[in-house]
Amino acid sequence: MPKYLIKANYNADGARGLLKEGGTARQNTVRKLVEGIGGTMELFYYAFGDVDAYIIVDVPHQTDGLALTLAVNASGAVRLTTVQLIAPEEIDVASKRSVAYRAPGA
Repeated sequence: MPKYLIKANYNADGARGLLKEGGTARQNTVRKLVEGIGGTMELFYYAFGDVDAYIIVDVPHQTDGLALTLAVNASGAVRLTTVQLIAPEEIDVASKRSVAYRAPGA
């Protein structure tokens, strides 16, 4: 299953909703959302700084991750940035493949 790091940023409406329902309630809502598309939520942490929450999920297909991101971003209360994570074993496979690349100017 593809694994994603999701970075969530709440706007003012999203922050008000978070204040109203609390952190664990929002975490449970996100877990149910991910499970509803056949995935699992590995972790969910709130943070200080330029990102409000970090979430790691596994979903069955890349299109499931895209559907999740589109649905949440369409709400207008939260803006997600999604990064597909790559396992070390996938790097092992990729490093053994030959690619015909020529550097610019070479």
